[in-house]
Amino acid sequence: MTFNALLVEKTDEDSVSATVQQLTEDRLPAGNVTVAVEYTTVNYKDGLCLQPKNGLVRNYPHVPGIDFAGVVEESSDSRYQPGDKVVLTGWRVGETHWGGFSQKARVDADWLVPLPDGLSTKQAMAVGTAGFAAILAVNALEDHGMKPEHGEVLVTGAAGGVGSIATAVLGNLGYEVAAVTGRPEMADYLKSLGATRIVARQEIDTVSKKPLESETWAGCVDAVGGEMLARVIGQLKYGSSVAAVGLAGGAKLPTTVIPFLLRGVNLLGIDSVMQPYENRIRGWERIASNLPLEKLDAMIQPAKLADVPTLANEILNGQVKGRIVVDVNA
Repeated sequence: MTFNALLVEKTDEDSVSATVQQLTEDRLPAGNVTVAVEYTTVNYKDGLCLQPKNGLVRNYPHVPGIDFAGVVEESSDSRYQPGDKVVLTGWRVGETHWGGFSQKARVDADWLVPLPDGLSTKQAMAVGTAGFAAILAVNALEDHGMKPEHGEVLVTGAAGGVGSIATAVLGNLGYEVAAVTGRPEMADYLKSLGATRIVARQEIDTVSKKPLESETWAGCVDAVGGEMLARVIGQLKYGSSVAAVGLAGGAKLPTTVIPFLLRGVNLLGIDSVMQPYENRIRGWERIASNLPLEKLDAMIQPAKLADVPTLANEILNGQVKGRIVVDVNA
């Protein structure tokens, strides 16, 4: 039986092609669970995987897609039975292992989690890796003492996938959310998610000459990195934390140790790829209980497999709002 998949093939050293093709099940990689994929999404890392010389994909031809949600078709692992609904994020699926831009996927059972009650497979992919990373960031900040009564929480890259989910969850939990965006037209969208204030990107995207500025933020979910993250560190309140989730603004961090020494602030690294099973369950259960689903549904930008190459370029260029949800069967 054949199925459709977005197959990336290397045409030469400097270019790749990505086309929807019909494949047979014997092309699927090794694994003990086969899933009929229903929905996937497009993340920043997916955009990279569709570029030549991306540093993530080592072998071609390749099926990218670091997330998927669907229904188990076959399983030799006792934890999953045919008909079970499951979610996958991370574990380098879509990078070193064929991923979710396909109607079928075969993976290791250890990489899956059961779909939480109250979420559909479509909603799970509206969350995806971006939203899962956002909830890990919120959990880490609260584990380090952040509370709504401490003051405003900053969310950088707020109109993107991580930022949208973080804004909605924090707003629902009663936090005052200051949302950073470089796109003024996103203001109404961000306020509808729960932002109480919009911060223009140019106000905060350059490094200050001072290692410390006024204590402003009770916490931060940062999806940008680079100079913006350095600026935020110098504006954190005493003992507060920033959760670093992304590097859309660059990987270098031009800061000093002074905020850490004089204000006791914390820089929390958030990895969503290799999270232990217990943390994944905690994160997905919190998503199901603390993310307003009507706001999640409003974030969705529907797409088909054939749309993915174009959307991959758009997400790399910061042109995507909210969450792309790809119906692989459309």
